[in-house]
Amino acid sequence: VQLVESGGGLVQPGGSLRLSCVVSGDTRCNDMSWHRQAPGKEREFVSHIDRSGTARYADIVKGRFTISQDNGKNTFYLQMNSLKPEDTAMYYCKASGACLEGDRWYDGEHWGQGTQVNVSS
Repeated sequence: VQLVESGGGLVQPGGSLRLSCVVSGDTRCNDMSWHRQAPGKEREFVSHIDRSGTARYADIVKGRFTISQDNGKNTFYLQMNSLKPEDTAMYYCKASGACLEGDRWYDGEHWGQGTQVNVSS
């Protein structure tokens, strides 16, 4: 299974970006999440959504970011509004938990390569 992020870029403070993560292959996982890592810092949790659509967010992005999914396309998204310079980081998507590949269930954890988000004037 391969996860491919897109949608990063340079945006001014207060601007918006929409990140996408396509999960390729015949694999479906229950838990889809976004994480980020700024230079010199540890990777941190941003947002999570499960197959039922239940979402949760880190306090630092609550009210500004929205996670969503299109199960038919095996793709999930992160809409980021009111961006701040401190949101600058490499953003990674992850598919994890109970994963189904064909007719085989397994406990998985799959990461994308990341997409860079820079918030600067």
